[in-house]
Amino acid sequence: MCQPKSQAVCELRNLPLSGDKELDEQIKKWIKWDRNPDTVKQIMQAVKNQEWDTLRCRLCNRITFGTAGLRAVMRAGFDSMNELIVVQTAQGLMTYLKDQYPEPATWADQGIVVGFDARYNSQRFAELTAIVFLNNGFRVFLFRRYVATPFVPYTVTRLNCLAGVMVTASHNPKQDNGYKAKVYWTNGAQIIPPQDEGIQEAIMEHLEPRGDSWDETALCANDLLEDPYNVVPSYYDALKKEISCPLMESNGKCPLSFTYTAMHGVGYPYIQMAFTKVNHKPVVPVTQQVVPDPEFSTTPTPNPEEGKESMDLSIKTATEQKCDIILANDPDADRLAVAEISENKKFKLFTGNELGALLGWWALENFNMRNSGEDISNCVMIASTVSSKILRAMAAIEGFTFHETLTGFKWMGNKAIEQKQAGRNVLFAFEEAIGYMMGTTVYDKDGISAAAHVATMACYLRSKKCMTLQEKLRDIYETYGFHDSICSYVICRSQSTIKKIFNRLRTFDDGQENTYPTSVLDGDYEIEHVRDLTTGYDSSTSDKKAVLPVSSSTQMITFTFKNGVVITLRTSGTEPKMKYYADISGRPEDKRWEVLSATLARVTAAAVDEFYQPEKNGLQRKCE
Repeated sequence: MCQPKSQAVCELRNLPLSGDKELDEQIKKWIKWDRNPDTVKQIMQAVKNQEWDTLRCRLCNRITFGTAGLRAVMRAGFDSMNELIVVQTAQGLMTYLKDQYPEPATWADQGIVVGFDARYNSQRFAELTAIVFLNNGFRVFLFRRYVATPFVPYTVTRLNCLAGVMVTASHNPKQDNGYKAKVYWTNGAQIIPPQDEGIQEAIMEHLEPRGDSWDETALCANDLLEDPYNVVPSYYDALKKEISCPLMESNGKCPLSFTYTAMHGVGYPYIQMAFTKVNHKPVVPVTQQVVPDPEFSTTPTPNPEEGKESMDLSIKTATEQKCDIILANDPDADRLAVAEISENKKFKLFTGNELGALLGWWALENFNMRNSGEDISNCVMIASTVSSKILRAMAAIEGFTFHETLTGFKWMGNKAIEQKQAGRNVLFAFEEAIGYMMGTTVYDKDGISAAAHVATMACYLRSKKCMTLQEKLRDIYETYGFHDSICSYVICRSQSTIKKIFNRLRTFDDGQENTYPTSVLDGDYEIEHVRDLTTGYDSSTSDKKAVLPVSSSTQMITFTFKNGVVITLRTSGTEPKMKYYADISGRPEDKRWEVLSATLARVTAAAVDEFYQPEKNGLQRKCE
């Protein structure tokens, strides 16, 4: 007679299976391994209904762990996010850590950090992760409340932990969750190759869950389990030290007021603490969006980067309350969007690149105001290769060092650590997708500290310079040259179509390898260089090999035009998007800003039409 936990296994024996050996084996494994009754029921119901195509999709394809962690819809299946996948992933990460740090005393001493956001199942996934590590002799610093993502990498470095895990799907729709791009290594930065490959191999070698993987008693009265929330005050102490400036005597008395939205995420209490710590008056909350809500009831797309679609309530609140500036975090509070009231009483939403220019200037201004006596040439700023080149232009004039990395803070964070270990002073890093790292308190994008810095910068400009953020941005362009960018995407859900599009671009001359388009608009705009970070080809180098790291698993081609426009095409690792990033950099003496913007728009539109061919390939354009 079957025990209750084996009831599904017994029931399965009496059901007809598909006859497909691989599929039937995967069905049996799922029913044997899964301990969640809801997801077991989903699979069993599909078997009873003989939904073999659905089951084949769910069970014969597996979600892959990469530098972007895991992120997928929550449902039963090896291709999705669920308790079994979380247990398997935790087992793999735990095994990999044991291999890298073979001394058991290290596991119990340093351990790992686990945090979670307010999404459905986030706390459960975090607790299952903790159970796996606790039952294998690891100390676990498990946050017992919702936490903003930046606090996980901060805690890793503050407590000298071996790794960190943040359970979040960031700005994805409500049905998604994940270890979304948020597995941190011992240095506090996101993992990079080959760490992701090693973890994936360890996952695949340890798929069968141990019997105690769902044993919740591990979370009770366990000497190896701690809540690390007591590190939070030290984060704010570091923020106050990092943001203080001698010329800001009027701090706290600034006439500006700020509207804030958490996008139904976790940011509001942490923003409140930040504003108190740096002596700003409280933000005016968007009341409908500051309480965590996994339904994301007022914004199904909780991504402030999407603009007006996700910012309507913020604009309404700011208008009604007569606030000057809007600050918006995404749901896990690692990114920041900013809008400012204009002369026409409408709000100007800054692009990620525009805000990067402002915060880059602010980082430089803070450094100069501290009068530390340090040589500016020892300072460093960092940006991703698809972001604006404004920091490069600033570096050329001011004398600090600029570094460009691949896309993502996993690369910028590790570059910052490398530079700091070399004795350099890392002031700032940013990516166009509204991600900002001020200093090195956190080696990742941090929407909490960025919000505090933006508020202080805005108050400083208003009190000391009688300038708005928009006026300061224009001043930056006057000094370092006008920079404009266009960042958008088309949607493509077919991997075969994506592969066909990019293969066409890299075999453009009758199928010959390493031949690319040479112009757009029938030769009106000629291409000078092509860099393909999927294959490693770079026409601008003497050996035709790219300097930046190459990844064959991600499509990424950059076209540099003779007129200075740079356009990068790349696929997203977490969404069904084919993105494009276009940038133009003017010289300080070139005041034809409108001409430069018009040229950028014309070249970008042509490149998207000719390279992606949206209509021919059935691609969905973003609704601008």
